[in-house]
Amino acid sequence: MAEHTIKAFDEEIDKLRGLIAEMGGRAEAAIENAMLSLQRHDKKLAAQVVAEDKRIDALESEVEKLVIQIIALRAPMANDLRDVIAALRIVSVVERIGDYAKNIAKRVPSIATNKRTLEPMSMLPSMGQVAGEMVHDALNAFAARDADLAVAVIERDTVVDDFYDSVFRSLVTYMVENPKTISECAHLLFVAKNIERIGDHATNVAEMVYYAATGQTAPDRERGGSGQAED
Repeated sequence: MAEHTIKAFDEEIDKLRGLIAEMGGRAEAAIENAMLSLQRHDKKLAAQVVAEDKRIDALESEVEKLVIQIIALRAPMANDLRDVIAALRIVSVVERIGDYAKNIAKRVPSIATNKRTLEPMSMLPSMGQVAGEMVHDALNAFAARDADLAVAVIERDTVVDDFYDSVFRSLVTYMVENPKTISECAHLLFVAKNIERIGDHATNVAEMVYYAATGQTAPDRERGGSGQAED
C-alpha cells in the first residue's frame, strides 16, 4: 500500500498484516505438524495441533475487529479498500485451513492404533507438502501484493487434485484387495480429502490476492473433481 498522510491508518494496516502473517504461520505449522504426527504415529503432536487451533480462531476474531475499525474510522478507498476486504476474506479461509489441519490431526489416534504402514499412505506426505507450500506462497503473495506469485499458486492446484485422484484410486484398490484394512483406509481417505481442501483454499486465497493487487478476476484455473473449495 502507498504511504498515507494519516499515520494511524498506516499503523493499523501494519498491524493487520502482522496478524495475518502470524495466523498464516500458525496454519502452515499446523499442516506440517499434522502430517508429521500422521507419519510418526505421534498422538502427542497430533493433540498439540488440535489444541493450538484455538489461537488461529482467536486471531481471526482479532483481524475481523480490526478490519471493522479501519473501515469505520478511515473509510479506505480504491486499492486500500480492496486490500482491507481481501484481508477480511483471507483470514476466514486461513481459519478453515487450520481446521483442516486439525481434522487430520484428530484422525491420528485412530490410524496410530495399528503400527503397520499402509502402502497408499506413502503418497500423503508429498501431497501435504505441496498443499502446505501453496498456503505459504499464497500468503507471501498477499504480503507482497504479488499477482504473478498468486497465479503460480492457482496453477499448482491441479497437482494436489492429481495427488488426490491417485490416493483415492490406490486406497479403493487396497480396500478391495485387503478388506481388513477398510477402517484404516477410510481414515486415510478422510486425510487425503482434507489435504485436497487445503489446496483448494490456498487457491482461493491466491485468487483474492490477485484481485486485490490488480482489480481484476484471476485467470480461470482448471478445476479437478472437487471444484471450488467448500467448508
